[in-house]
Amino acid sequence: MTQAPPMPRATRRQHDREIVALAVPAFGALVAEPLFVLADSAIVGHLGTAQLAGLGIAAALLTTAVSVFVFLAYATTAAVARRVGAGDLPAAIRQGMDGIWLALLLGTAVIVAVLPSAPALVDLFGASQTAAPYATTYLRISALGIPAMLIVLAATGVLRGLQDTRTPLYVAVGGFVANAILNAALVYGVGLGIAGSAWGTVIAQWGMAAVYLVVVVRGARRHGASLRPDAAGIRASAQAGVPLLVRTLSLRAILMIATAVAARLGDADIAAHQIALSLWSLLAFALDAIAIAGQAIIGRHLGAGDAQGARDACRRMVEWGIGVGIGLGVLVVLARPLFLPLFTTDAGVKAAALPALLVVALSQPVSGIVFTLDGVLMGAGDGPYLAWAMVGTLAVFAPVALLIPVLGGGLTAVWGALALMMVVRMLTLWLRTRSGRWLVTGATR
Repeated sequence: MTQAPPMPRATRRQHDREIVALAVPAFGALVAEPLFVLADSAIVGHLGTAQLAGLGIAAALLTTAVSVFVFLAYATTAAVARRVGAGDLPAAIRQGMDGIWLALLLGTAVIVAVLPSAPALVDLFGASQTAAPYATTYLRISALGIPAMLIVLAATGVLRGLQDTRTPLYVAVGGFVANAILNAALVYGVGLGIAGSAWGTVIAQWGMAAVYLVVVVRGARRHGASLRPDAAGIRASAQAGVPLLVRTLSLRAILMIATAVAARLGDADIAAHQIALSLWSLLAFALDAIAIAGQAIIGRHLGAGDAQGARDACRRMVEWGIGVGIGLGVLVVLARPLFLPLFTTDAGVKAAALPALLVVALSQPVSGIVFTLDGVLMGAGDGPYLAWAMVGTLAVFAPVALLIPVLGGGLTAVWGALALMMVVRMLTLWLRTRSGRWLVTGATR
């Protein structure tokens, strides 16, 4: 970013209060989401190894399907926050309703695609003959909850745009508790086995969606916003989401390439890679919480026509990203000896994971900048640039990663390539924020 005078202390404190108020509840909600799968795994794991393997395959497919549509939350947050900044709450909620209708349409399309193709999808993931029936059962039943999951994404974006991250936290915690109770009751109490776990999760997901819809509908009625589907608005929401979809798919491709390369290095390396990737994903929740705050705050400032306020907020959030990144990096270095025994007792896996985790730790300050600026540009509605930047990052990463086995590199080299990927992302995002081209003010971009 361009050189700027020191920020007044009062302004810095105001930004700090806003960031904390939005980021802390957002972090709680983000952490609650993967607990769904953990609860399912803990309950299904006692049914048998084949059932747990089937759940793992189905859960991976469902997680991939839903993560592709995360743009429903990101694009909706930015669009709603702009309207809020412009002081037009009815239009903000109307914009959010368009995103929710789009989520319902996409979720229905996914159900139509998944139900008949479930056996083929499970087979594509290499499920064994014993695990495949369980994976297919879980996938088909859980697919019925996909529209609810997408509605939750879009409605979460609405509330974030309205500067409310507490309600999503409450809904996420309530959904997790309901999911755990329903799973235990249906799996063991009713005796439905893995199907009971799937039905419990579907019921919990639709319950969460219902709560969100009640909140949004009440807001719409209070401000006189229409609830009817609007073709033009839904189409606009879809168009805004396309660049973010490209960005997400490019990032998923990077992670898949890294995993594929690690798998070619041997069993110990892929096991160590999964440990490092699990920790990296957990750390990402903390940094993503700052990004979510950035989406909401930046969108509001730009909607209000306050370009300087957006600049100041961006600058302060970057400082937060760096600080949190440094703290997380130090924590990883100190906790490595304690963290690894939780996952493995294999000396070979530990030997491969230790240096990889050191790379994860050293890259956290860079990750802090990347996540923050990513959120800032999302809040500005700068999706097309984010898409092209991520495609370019993929183009840099892919040949570097694919050369690692050829050149005799190990898992540390794979994570070095991922660190390089984050540096490239940081440079592309920094150049964009420095240019000021993202500072487009107004109720719409």
